[in-house]
Amino acid sequence: MEYRDYYQILGVPRDATADAIKKAFRKLARKYHPDVSKEPDAETRMKEINEAYAVLSDPAKRAAYDQLGSGYQPGQEFRPPPGWDAGFEFSTAGFGPHEAGDFSDFFAELFGHLGGGRGRTRRGATRGEDHYARIYLDLADAYTGATRDITLRVPTLDASGHVQLKQRTLRVSIPKGVREGQLIRLAGQGHPSPGGGPAGDLLLEVHFRPDERYRVDGRDLHVTLPVAPWEAALGAVIAVPLPAGEVKVRIPAGAQSGNELRVRGKGLPGDPPGDLLLHLRVVLPPANTPRARELYETMARELAFDPRRGS
Repeated sequence: MEYRDYYQILGVPRDATADAIKKAFRKLARKYHPDVSKEPDAETRMKEINEAYAVLSDPAKRAAYDQLGSGYQPGQEFRPPPGWDAGFEFSTAGFGPHEAGDFSDFFAELFGHLGGGRGRTRRGATRGEDHYARIYLDLADAYTGATRDITLRVPTLDASGHVQLKQRTLRVSIPKGVREGQLIRLAGQGHPSPGGGPAGDLLLEVHFRPDERYRVDGRDLHVTLPVAPWEAALGAVIAVPLPAGEVKVRIPAGAQSGNELRVRGKGLPGDPPGDLLLHLRVVLPPANTPRARELYETMARELAFDPRRGS
């Protein structure tokens, strides 16, 4: 994916005010709008201009985009770091899926998940816009449920038209069994209604913090389980730590690296709960003491075993 410099596309500095961005957009639109432009690349340029303006005219998108940094060059290979937009509170209004479909893969990767939610009408009063934020939780919260203080960054424009970040903290109930990508809706915590109607809602999209021990697939939990050679050869009962608590698992005699064991119902809670999938990895002890070398030498002499023949 190629990096796009939206400031360069609009021809404005990175510290441009909201008014300067709007003026630059209007000037370029008059030059490149396909209905009036004589430029041969007018349609392509207008799409780029619309995309840049969709980001830089929105305080939340602009603040999140700015966080990615200015060290990249247009066209440079780029991938956003994991969780780059965590805690930014976005408005879901401004464009619909059909509009965003004309934008680049770069835009889709950064903002395509926001969609095009708008306020609704209730008894004649316009409802405020829904807001959206991505939050990251520990896996243990999905096992037990929790109450967490979630701090969000809310971009606004100051009197001079520059983006300012404010923070607000909300106490949020995390339901037991929450899934990756699930939305937690906080009623009335979105944007206030401009017409005296009810405020919009705040939608929190749940993601799990990376954990080198576990991999989540739906409600299933994958774990790589190291076992000693004698545990694999003779069988054993091993305590496997979970994100919350532990479970005892029987390793069958003759187990090999790469074998998979499934423990029903020990994945993420739910109806039905997920499974725990254990991927066995036999780990050899080092021959770093005289006694360890002696044991290995004894096995080499007395065990009729050739791993290249499998016997």
